[in-house]
Formats: sequence, structure tokens, C-alpha cells
Amino acid sequence: MQTDRRAILRGLAGGAGLLGAQGLLPAWAQSGSVGVRTDLPTLQGPDVRLNVGHSPFTVGGRTGHAITVNGHLPAPLIRLREGQTVRLSVTNTLDEDTSIHWHGLLLPFHMDGVPGVSFPGIRPGETFEYEFPVIQSGTFWYHSHSNLQEAMGLYGPLIIDPTGADPVAYDREHVLVLSDWSFLHPHDILDRLKKSPGYFNRSRTTLSGLISGDEGLSLKERRMWGQMRMDPRDIADVNGTTYTYLVNGHGPSENWTGLFRPGERVRLRIINASAMSIFNVRIPGLAMTVVNADGENIRPVETDEFQISVAETYDVVVRPAEDRAFTLVAESVDRSGMARATLAPRLGMVAEVPPLRQVPTLTMRDMGMGGMGMGGMDHSAMAHGMDHGEVNHDMRNPDNAPAGMAVGVGVDMISSNPANRLGERPMGLEDAPHRVLVYTDLVSLAPNKDQRPPSRALEIHLTGNMERFMWGFDGRKFSEIVEPIRFERNERVRVTLVNDTMMAHPIHLHGHFFELVTGGPDGHQPLKHTVNVAPGSKVTFDLTADAPGDWAFHCHMLMHMHAGMFNVVTVRPLDGVPA
Repeated sequence: MQTDRRAILRGLAGGAGLLGAQGLLPAWAQSGSVGVRTDLPTLQGPDVRLNVGHSPFTVGGRTGHAITVNGHLPAPLIRLREGQTVRLSVTNTLDEDTSIHWHGLLLPFHMDGVPGVSFPGIRPGETFEYEFPVIQSGTFWYHSHSNLQEAMGLYGPLIIDPTGADPVAYDREHVLVLSDWSFLHPHDILDRLKKSPGYFNRSRTTLSGLISGDEGLSLKERRMWGQMRMDPRDIADVNGTTYTYLVNGHGPSENWTGLFRPGERVRLRIINASAMSIFNVRIPGLAMTVVNADGENIRPVETDEFQISVAETYDVVVRPAEDRAFTLVAESVDRSGMARATLAPRLGMVAEVPPLRQVPTLTMRDMGMGGMGMGGMDHSAMAHGMDHGEVNHDMRNPDNAPAGMAVGVGVDMISSNPANRLGERPMGLEDAPHRVLVYTDLVSLAPNKDQRPPSRALEIHLTGNMERFMWGFDGRKFSEIVEPIRFERNERVRVTLVNDTMMAHPIHLHGHFFELVTGGPDGHQPLKHTVNVAPGSKVTFDLTADAPGDWAFHCHMLMHMHAGMFNVVTVRPLDGVPA
């Protein structure tokens, strides 16, 4: 099957869907009102029927228009078992094409659900039947890959139980779907970002902040940021000024509540199904033992807080011993808002909700300056390519850009000294007075299946022009003529992602898991399908290209993908087809 670029672009950039007939929903399905229902509606295999349609959605006392599955936001929990064959029939009642991608699942590429890459999409009034063997277990999720429907509610959790004994011991579980919701249509959000990338940023540096010292910047540093026409508080493109942050469809005031009995081991399966939001998750007064990342079991590691980027999943086990409530806090990375839930022995119990913490500030390290400080930095190098108004002419010189990178208006910066930051605490948590999970804490529970050394290396740059809200790989948007990334079947490749921008990018590869090169125990590198690449940093992973077909490879910030940070990975030969 050849990649249909126009079909992909239609899926990414299709016009806004019109309001359709809104079905009547019970109150709990609209907003998950507190005290009415806290569990997610569940569908089990092997035959699952899903209906994509328009629904009203109410949160915080306001009602808006959502795109839902079976009338629910989030979509129903799908529960499968490893070893079965599942059939998922998806009927489209919208007035536009739709699709569902099974995020993190290993399946034949034509069942992956990306229009223009693996199938044509699902037209209005049609039903598409996904059918594939379930060959893994863990915490996953599913979402639309059409238009911007994901931002309007078309996402849901997917749990696969193992055939044998689960290595994670627990007495009770709760599935927590974190997400962001705006009453502003996602196409309107994108339009505002293209006209003014800082449109939603209400935390910009100010003169009063400089005088008070609250922003942690010296006058010299402020002057340098000003010369580059950058703001060190430009952390999240879209934030709490328009988003309400949800837990299982509940806003903070609606307080989703999960029950426990004191002394129980409670497994929390936490999924970040946001369109654009990275969260820092903690439960004040309660330690968390991380046991699973992106659906893969890891050696248990205890922590007090972790960052979960868009499209990642983490399973944690908590053991509350006291007969009292605990607040689960999912704070947006720019501290503009939070999702909030409660763990309690009884419904109606609440715990203190901590205030939002101080807004973090970007540093020169986030600009790809490595360990260089402001004083000892080469300012001529720093100026290289950082003029937002007009790209530095030296930067357009191919001799000064990485091999294979297209340099033009779509690139406003090249990191001069990107660092491996997998062992560093995430932005804003550097000085937290408690334990914070980092990627180097993750160690695969089972040995890595393929321990061959890589046969070649590949470097991919994550690029953008923040003022024009243009994003891409190696300086090219997907709408341009971009060659797919090619792998030979079963080839072993070491891939390095270099983030030349000052935004974090959660990069997701469909159809595969890769091993993060963390420097951990040999043969037990953590398996991931999505990795957050911090600003000005680089991430290296080893990939065995063992899934034949064409696969999407993209930033999972929905607006970044939509604006060009997308490509296709092609693995050949196919089954039964000569190379």
C-alpha cells in the first residue's frame, strides 16, 4: 500500500466538523458529576462495537460540543485479554471522515488506523471493522487520527490483561484518563497560535517580576532573552487560560473519586490523553511505586512525583494505610492549572488541594546550550539562527546545518550543544523537596528481546519556527515533499532525536517499541512507544524494525503534528512481497 500524502493531510487538516444531532445523555456521561458514578463504562472483547458521533459535554457548569464514542467522554474502557483475536467495529455517524488508532498496540499495519498511511479512513455513514490478534498486555489507549477530533473528546482507555500471572500484585485498580478540554474549537485554537504563538501565555516575564526577583532572571539575562525576542516563560502553547484539565471527564470542581480500603494495594493506570498538555503527577502524603511505563512492566521504583507527557502511560501502585482521603494532583507543566481527583475510603470525602506552584523559567540549557552558563557562553554561537524575525543567513548555509536538514523559514534555531537529559529532573521539578522520577530510573523487568548491536545510526532533528508556529523534522513540514524514513525489515538501528526547539516534543512511533539508551543495566533498557524530548536536548533509542508496513511517526502534541511534525516510517519487505 502506497502512502497517500493527500489523504493524510486531509485527515490532519480537514475542516471543522459541524454540530450534529445531539443525543440525550445521562448527567454522569456528560460531565461525570461527583457522587453519581466514578467507574468508566466498559466494553470487553472479542467483539466490540463503537459508534463515533456528536454529543454535548458539560464541565464546570458549561456545556459544549464533543465528538465521542458511544456517547461518552472519555470513550468507554475497552478490556481485552492477551492471546485473543479482537474485532472492533467502528461506525461513523459524523458528517466528516473519522478513524481510530490503537495507541501502543502491536498489530498489522493496515489495522493501525491512520488515514492515508494504513487505511483510507472511515467515511460518514460507514462502518470499518478492525480485526487483529492481541499479542501483548498492559495499559494503552485509543484515539482519532482524523481532523482534530482527538481534542474534541475522541479518546479512551484500553487495558489488556495478561494470559498468565500478572507480575504486579494489587488488590484494586483505577484507570485514570488525564485530558484537556476547551470550549474553543481546536481549529480556532490553532488559528490563534498561527497568528500569535504566545496567545494563551499569561505568565510572561514582567518588569515587576524583574524588580522583585521572583522570576529568577538577572537584568543581563533578561536583556539577552529580549535580544532573541524569546520569552523564558514560553513553556506550553495552550494552557489553563482556555483548558479545563480533566480526570475521566471530570473537572477539578467535580472531583472524580476512586475508592480504597486502608491497607489495600491500589493500582492506578494513568493515561495522558491530552491534546497539548504535559502533567506533573503527585499524591501528597502518599508514595507511588511505578511498575509499568507505556504498557511495559519495569522494575518497581518508588517516587513522590513524575512527569507524564502527552500520550505516555504510567502504572503506579499506592498503599494508603490511613482511613482518610488523598488528593491526586496532575499539574500542568506551566503551572497554569491542574486536574484533580481524590482517593478515599468513602464517597464524599475530600483532602486538601495544594495551590499551584511557581511558574518555571526556561534556561540556556533549554536552548540547547548544554552546560554553558550565561557568562561563559559564546554569544556569536548563541545568535546563530535565533533571530525570530529573520533567520540568520549563516544558518541557511548547509555547512553550518546538520547533514540532511533543510534550513529556511521553518527553522529559527539550531541547538549548538544539545545534551542527553534523560537523567535530569523535568522542567520545574529540579528543586522539588521530594523524589522525582526520571527516565534513567526505568529498567525493563524482562530482558530485551533483541540485544544485537545496532548496524547503523540515524539522527533526526526536531525543528520549528515558534513565531510562525511551523514544526517539522529536519527542517521540513510533512506538507512539503518529504521522503519517508526507511528501514529494512528486522534492521537494528540506533536513532538519536535532537530537539532544536525550546518546546518539549513527545515523539511517538506507531507499531513498534524502542529501547531508550539510558545507561542502565545491559539488556534491560526500558521499552517505550512515546518519549518526551526536552527542549534543547537529545534522546537516543535502539529500534528493531520488525513490523513490516507503513507507520506514522510524529510529535504527539496535536497542534505540532497538525502544523507539520509528522512523517512516515516504512519497513520493507512486506509479508509475501519481494523486497
